[in-house]
Amino acid sequence: MTQTYPSVVVTKQHNAILIHSLDEAAVQAGLSIGLPLANARAICPELTVFDADEVADRKTLEDIADWCDRFTPLVALDPPYGLFLDITGCAHLFGGERALLQIVSSALSRRGFAVSAAIASTAICARTLTRQTSGKIVAEGEEAEAVSPLPVSALGAGDGITAGLRRAGLKTIGDVASRAPHEITARFGAPFTTLLQQALGQGDAPISPRKPPPDYIVEKRFPDPVATDIVIAMNLSALAQMLVTAMDKQGKGARRLEASFFRTDGAVRTISVDTGRPVTKAEVIDRLFRERLDALNDPLDPGFGFDLIRLSASRTEIVVQQQRDLDANVHDNDELSALIDRIAARIGGKRVVVHLPEDTHIPERAVLSVPAQHHLAAAAQAGWPERIEGEPPLRPLRLLEKPEPIKVPFATVPDGPPHQFTWRRVTHAVVRVEGPERIAMEWWKQNGSGPTRDYFRIEDEAGLRFWIFRDGLYESEPDEEGEPASIRWFVHGLFA
Repeated sequence: MTQTYPSVVVTKQHNAILIHSLDEAAVQAGLSIGLPLANARAICPELTVFDADEVADRKTLEDIADWCDRFTPLVALDPPYGLFLDITGCAHLFGGERALLQIVSSALSRRGFAVSAAIASTAICARTLTRQTSGKIVAEGEEAEAVSPLPVSALGAGDGITAGLRRAGLKTIGDVASRAPHEITARFGAPFTTLLQQALGQGDAPISPRKPPPDYIVEKRFPDPVATDIVIAMNLSALAQMLVTAMDKQGKGARRLEASFFRTDGAVRTISVDTGRPVTKAEVIDRLFRERLDALNDPLDPGFGFDLIRLSASRTEIVVQQQRDLDANVHDNDELSALIDRIAARIGGKRVVVHLPEDTHIPERAVLSVPAQHHLAAAAQAGWPERIEGEPPLRPLRLLEKPEPIKVPFATVPDGPPHQFTWRRVTHAVVRVEGPERIAMEWWKQNGSGPTRDYFRIEDEAGLRFWIFRDGLYESEPDEEGEPASIRWFVHGLFA
């Protein structure tokens, strides 16, 4: 027979190593949370010690919260190891509150977690019950009766307040509740009084869900898990039709859609797509998710199968009907928007951009790149500087990501353009020049006190045209290498 030694998890607090959590064997050995590790080893020399990993604990708690989304969309974290589930209106889907409590507890226990769960009308009352018992369901109005026999430590008010209550002879929650609220507030503060009232069911505070509830949600549960791509695609298409029908009743269209796939082993995969315009057709939703699924770097892995597929519209808008018979541009805009949505679903919305003009004379700030899905209409109406017909462009169509320095011999530069320059280890002889175009930095803005730039449009002997600028003015003598310390030359763009 294998002997099991007590195990504890320790963490460092105030330069002391204390027990953070422990198993049942450690409790039976006389250990407790908060006990110094040195004292614990003296009591139990065969103790097994593990270091606490708060990051991994948080990740595990969030994974459990994702799994709990199958029961209700309103799941909130209660760190370090608790969850709140708002099951209002959801319990009947699982056979009632008792059945739902059993399903959640049993499923988590099978995965190796120690579970303590309770149901009450307030979140604080339910949490207080779980610290002393499990499986308790308290009817509305019976909260005070349920928590009164529990010790004051079940409130979780902190070691200082708990010790103060015990010194005052208040050992149970019922003892504290028997005192007048103003007495408790004067001694232990208003936050503790509020906590006590919520535990007694005399007040409530809403939980803060990890994710905002979607505007519309439809789902399909499977008695037998599904794992094939064809079945998954068929059910996703059916859910898309159900979602569109629900939105159509209120004249809404989806701008952001999320498909969640719940595996039988507890893993959850959520895939989202955005749209440029409100979507009101099931076939469009189906096509976007096909594009997204086909382009995943990490393909959807059903494992032993999905027992729940959920489709939700987390962002919707009212659909504005447009005149389509007389305005041919509406059809063109719809096709362009649909194309952008499909490309964005495959490569990501941030990679499909349009450019908007900015009210500035600084070249690198004159154009703003924004996602095309959300700014297509603004890009269509944007006003750009008009080009004079027959004249060459004043500025290149595209600039370099960053101006690149070039080497210009000082001797060939009086106060104008260079006669030659070296860029990327190639020397170019200048044969034609236009300029300068002087641009001063925006001194009235923060960090805008840069040197003045003189831009030149130049052409070399091979016919290549460059847009270069001189950063600074010639106000100092050249250094030992023949160049002024305050002057630098850069190439900013290339003309076609």
